[in-house]
Amino acid sequence: MIRYAESEDIPRLLDLLLQVDMVHHRARPDLFKGPATKYSEVELEAKIRRRDLQPVFVFTSDDNVVLGYAFCLFRETPYDNLLMPVRTLYIDDLCVDESFRGQGIGRALLLHVKDFARSKGCYNLTLNVWSGNDSAKRFYENCGLKPQKYVLEEIL
Repeated sequence: MIRYAESEDIPRLLDLLLQVDMVHHRARPDLFKGPATKYSEVELEAKIRRRDLQPVFVFTSDDNVVLGYAFCLFRETPYDNLLMPVRTLYIDDLCVDESFRGQGIGRALLLHVKDFARSKGCYNLTLNVWSGNDSAKRFYENCGLKPQKYVLEEIL
């Protein structure tokens, strides 16, 4: 089942956020502290209350245990001389518990988010994948997402 996140989900969301951080920390320990979470309990509570601007969806088991999530943000291109004005739904974070990966949960969450974005009049769906997170990159490409742009770096 996929539904909006609720306050009762916060402890489980924090567990999953820690899993995501450790994936990134292993790939880029120069950037990600590990073990840490992207959001605090207070920040999660605020996000859950702001579902009109920052929807958080969870995939739950039959007994209501959160097995995955998708944190989303609406973005609008402001007036720009170059870019077209578009409404985007940005996936800020998507995670499936590492014990349940490969069972279609991530794909179900992504399809739910795509349908939600369409229903809200979004032009596109965007997200970022960190270099070194090859399994996530393959997953998103297998779901039909394509690169929009590349961010390059040189470590000084």
